[in-house]
Amino acid sequence: MSLQSDYRRPALQPLSVRTRDMTAAWRHVDWVIVAVVSALTLIGFALVHSASRQFETGSMLPRQLVFALMSVGVMAAVAAIDYRRIIAKAQWVYLGSLLLLVAVLVPGVSKTVNGTQGWFDLGVFSFQPAETAKLATIVMLAALLGGDRIASRPLRLVASLALVGLPVGMVMVQPDLGSALVFVFIGAGVMFVGGIRGRYLVALAAIAVLGVVGILNSGALDDYQQDRLTTFVQERCPGNEDACYNVRQAEIAVSSGGLTGYGYGRGPQTTGRFVPEQQTDFIFTVAGEEFGFAGSALIIGLFAVLIWRMWYAAMVAPDPQGRLICVGVMVMCMFHLFENIGMSIGMMPVTGIPLPFISYGGSSLITMFAAVGLVLNVQMRQWDVA
Repeated sequence: MSLQSDYRRPALQPLSVRTRDMTAAWRHVDWVIVAVVSALTLIGFALVHSASRQFETGSMLPRQLVFALMSVGVMAAVAAIDYRRIIAKAQWVYLGSLLLLVAVLVPGVSKTVNGTQGWFDLGVFSFQPAETAKLATIVMLAALLGGDRIASRPLRLVASLALVGLPVGMVMVQPDLGSALVFVFIGAGVMFVGGIRGRYLVALAAIAVLGVVGILNSGALDDYQQDRLTTFVQERCPGNEDACYNVRQAEIAVSSGGLTGYGYGRGPQTTGRFVPEQQTDFIFTVAGEEFGFAGSALIIGLFAVLIWRMWYAAMVAPDPQGRLICVGVMVMCMFHLFENIGMSIGMMPVTGIPLPFISYGGSSLITMFAAVGLVLNVQMRQWDVA
């Protein structure tokens, strides 16, 4: 069975003709997804505590617990609202996310972290609108490519590129190349399954590569941001050793763990706080150092199961729009996983992308739980057809 949608498929029937009630839908919850997400979140608690317990302000685990409770509530709420009702309001969800991306650029309204002006300080936690904009873009693309709003293939391609290009442009103004790349990969995955021809996507990929090269040479990024993005391809960093420090310390932490690691709370790189931003960007180094290859493989294995279940949810989705939602979430999760682990072992540029469900942070955790809620939403209603 192919995931690629046929753009000529008919639009969804009105919600009024569907007879399945909410009780019936909840009986079809994918408990494998719930169990895997729960396991990853619990592992995240342990790793965040280990990485932050040496801080002067104390462990960040209590705050992460609060974020997790909020996230569970968000996931349940998203799963409860029929995704077809969300699709029906997709344009408003998308426009709202764009307004937040504009607002975060207003001086005095947002705060800057590591040179990126991309957060609202809400007191309890810092909210990053780029995270929620990823979900809004997935929903909007699913509404466009999964329905019959535009029949012409060229117009569908242009409209899809515009939907992805707007948030990409806004996050690049911050500047946040990592989030921009996530949008690009989400767009490519959803467009391919949504019926956009592969040769167009290959051409767009080439243009994207040229665009990244152009950005790196344009001066739009600060010097230290550019160095973080390019150190992974350099053997040495003459004249700017600080740019390589994060990657080197991360590689030392992961490689020194061996097969089973030093044991929880005993990693020398972690206890010595040698790896910067270890509770967020480089959380995978804690697993590699303290639990070794075995612990790292367990985490990757859990993500593999999660991605498989997301793929299955896309396969059994009752309509093209539900299928594209699942594909978008799956691609987002895959890219976060690949990029975060890759930069921890020196194979990918340092972009500040968190490891889903494990890295410390409210915006990322809530967004990923909401994304899982969307996938559960689709799968719960696989028998709910007109």
